Amino acid sequence: MKKKNKRTKEEKSYSSVLNVLVDYANKPLNYKQIGAKIPNLSFKEVSQTLEKLVYEGKIKSPSVGKYVFEKKDMNEIEGTLDFNSKGDAYLVAENLEKDIKIKHGNTLDAFDGDTVKVKLSYVSGKTMPKAFVTSVIKRNREYIVGTLSSNQNTHFVIPDNNKIHTDFYIPKEFLKNAKNQDKVKIKFRDWPARAKNPCARIVEVFGKSGNNSAEMHAIVAEFGFETNFSDSIENAANQLPKSIHKKEISKREDFRKITTFTIDPADAKDFDDALSFQELSNGNTEIGVHIADVSHYVKPADIIDKEAVKRATSVYLIDRTIPMLPEVLSNNICSLRPHEESLCFSVIFEFDSKANITNYRFAKTIIYSDHRFSYEDAQQVIESKNGPYATELEKMNEIASKLRKEKYKNGAINFETTEFRFILDKSGKPTAVLPKVRKEAHKMIEEYMLLANKYVAKHLYLDNKKMPIPYRVHEEPSPEKLAEFAATAKNFGFRIDISNYKQLASSINHMVSRVQGTLEGDILQPLAIRSMEKAYYTTKKIGHFGLGFDHYAHFTSPIRRYPDLITHRMLHDYLENKKTFDYAQVESLASHSSKQEQKATNAERASIKYKQVEYMSGFKGEEFEGIISGITEWGIYVEIIENKCEGMVRLRDIRGDHYSFYPDKKIAKGRRTGKTYSMGDKLWIRVKNTDLKKRNIDFQIIS
Repeated sequence: MKKKNKRTKEEKSYSSVLNVLVDYANKPLNYKQIGAKIPNLSFKEVSQTLEKLVYEGKIKSPSVGKYVFEKKDMNEIEGTLDFNSKGDAYLVAENLEKDIKIKHGNTLDAFDGDTVKVKLSYVSGKTMPKAFVTSVIKRNREYIVGTLSSNQNTHFVIPDNNKIHTDFYIPKEFLKNAKNQDKVKIKFRDWPARAKNPCARIVEVFGKSGNNSAEMHAIVAEFGFETNFSDSIENAANQLPKSIHKKEISKREDFRKITTFTIDPADAKDFDDALSFQELSNGNTEIGVHIADVSHYVKPADIIDKEAVKRATSVYLIDRTIPMLPEVLSNNICSLRPHEESLCFSVIFEFDSKANITNYRFAKTIIYSDHRFSYEDAQQVIESKNGPYATELEKMNEIASKLRKEKYKNGAINFETTEFRFILDKSGKPTAVLPKVRKEAHKMIEEYMLLANKYVAKHLYLDNKKMPIPYRVHEEPSPEKLAEFAATAKNFGFRIDISNYKQLASSINHMVSRVQGTLEGDILQPLAIRSMEKAYYTTKKIGHFGLGFDHYAHFTSPIRRYPDLITHRMLHDYLENKKTFDYAQVESLASHSSKQEQKATNAERASIKYKQVEYMSGFKGEEFEGIISGITEWGIYVEIIENKCEGMVRLRDIRGDHYSFYPDKKIAKGRRTGKTYSMGDKLWIRVKNTDLKKRNIDFQIIS
């Protein structure tokens, strides 16, 4: 009892002293001034409490014997709102050490991601202030996607994004002929002071909710991408020359008589890279990496370029591509189609018998594609050593294998995650899920693309006064994330050496070689990837940790990535010894491209998740073997082994015990039985429910 009384007294002393300093925020006081305001505490107790508060960082001691609670002297600050699904938000701002929670009802008319002004109100006894949104400075999104709920008198759109916490009222005159349960895109109009809901108008109708085409277009719009090009952009693209003028050919290195072919996915429509092959008289091998010369057709600041800047990337969904460039360019004029002449920007490498690069050069070229391989076709030729261009493919694959081996020797990390593809029926509904298998043909093409990207970046950096091109960088991972992954890998029997980055790469590659194609690999490799930093674009030459390259930029896909197009223009400037590009804009374009890339990735993931939920909706009540792929305070994520569809078992739904999440050990543990669930555990589950609107799959553990 004495201990309890002592602890209670210490707690009162702690709060009393802190309250005084909060009341006199920003004003330094000594222990006697503070003690005089707390009659029931001795000066000794006040001094001891002050030292504890300083140690915990709650207050500061600007000079000997003086103590102060620092409150930023500002009534309003700017920041970005991050909402949760309950309608509460967190203010994220550079000058805040910790995000500030803003309760539902205090967010005014702001939505998720909006930049806002927030008033802070400090309360005596509390170190975190209350916060109220006072105005919206900038909207995060111009458009919102949702489903129309309509009857004779009222019309509301329910947003797909659960972070947008309110439905939108649509006046009858702004329905745009949309019908009940249509998937639509709306534009926010206003939120009258006394109105319960904001007003909006419908700007696009995608079709009936649940229809495949409507849902896919809605996902694209949800992440801020346009599904179509304006008439003016299409017209500009259609006016570009579809034939190559003799005068242009005369300016270029002619590869039309040199063996050249493309290797792409079977369903590809845009071919932006090709390889040429020839044996040289000195016994060396010349391999050309030829990239579609988009910069010849799309000029800086023209109408097509402005739209390409805005999009920054193509978006790849399960059943369609939303291109960065109009189709007449991406699938026709710039596409390196078989048995056609094409304009390219090329990197030509000369290899000796040991796959050492003895020479390289850059050139504007014209090529003739002799053959179009799918990956499967090329793989068949490589394996059988028989078929079109068998000798060329064998030699190119041999060189690529040596390049790959050298890359890993120099610190690159080998990530080989298993991906799956959906087989869709005519209506777009998934009927099967099959694994994508990456074989030598895929890896061979990847190796030559990496090589071209590396040498373009290296050459421009070293030989052109460190030109500020949009480098593709991948920073070193944080020690904390590495330690966390190493602890997880240890549970699977693998030692990840994080003492230095070269040892890290070596030990991860050893682990990958052991777990490739196994259930453990399906868990560990994605976790290893998540422990790394995300790659992004910047003019700062940081290097690419995952590839082990000091210099790296994107050059090989200008049809679908805007940074590649910038790099093409800059390499052209270098070769012509002139300047046609505004270098001051490059960092801004690089940053924008990184953001658009992340949005495109999120859209792709959303389409995959939608199809997973749609596919599993046909298996309600059925049982599958799964493997635990993640654990949170809410539940256990389980990935079905046979099709990689992932769902959640909510902790509150596990029968027989009350389970809690232990983040330090990454386990869920029963309070009564002590039973634990850990990453990588196998278990049998039943499909309990699927929710297409929320894109959720709920599982129930059966054993």
